[in-house]
Amino acid sequence: MGRYIALMSRERDLFANFERMRREMDELFGDVFQRSGIAPRRRAGFSPAVDVYYTDEPPRAVVTAELAGIDADQLELEIQGRELVLAGHRRSADAEGRIYQQVEIEHGAFRRVVQLGTEVRADEAKAVYEDGLLRVELPLAERETSRRSVPIEVPRTEPGGDESR
Repeated sequence: MGRYIALMSRERDLFANFERMRREMDELFGDVFQRSGIAPRRRAGFSPAVDVYYTDEPPRAVVTAELAGIDADQLELEIQGRELVLAGHRRSADAEGRIYQQVEIEHGAFRRVVQLGTEVRADEAKAVYEDGLLRVELPLAERETSRRSVPIEVPRTEPGGDESR
């Protein structure tokens, strides 16, 4: 039994060392294998960071997206009910003649759907893109607070008459 435990612990150490070596290789080469097509491909594009908050004066939702390095003409905004859809493309840098040590800036197409907590007036939305930040202001739709009394109808049946008319 003791020999079996010693053998198992040696195998565990071997796999632990292999896993550590794999992590170190990933850190050393960064994303080189991904870009060259040697490694299995991850999802295309990226998902930009987004902040969403609400203000009272005037009542509005404000969405700020971090989109550094993206040309404004590469951005698209769309409002669908309670969703703000951000889409675009960040072009990759010309990699010719470069040997990368580290690659962390994500490139490619993106599409980010931001869930809003309330209805907005889409036709009054405004967007400003400055210093790599896209700021979208969406005025909140007013809630209907008016009450309306709805009359209730009761069909009358005539005596001796046919109810199926």
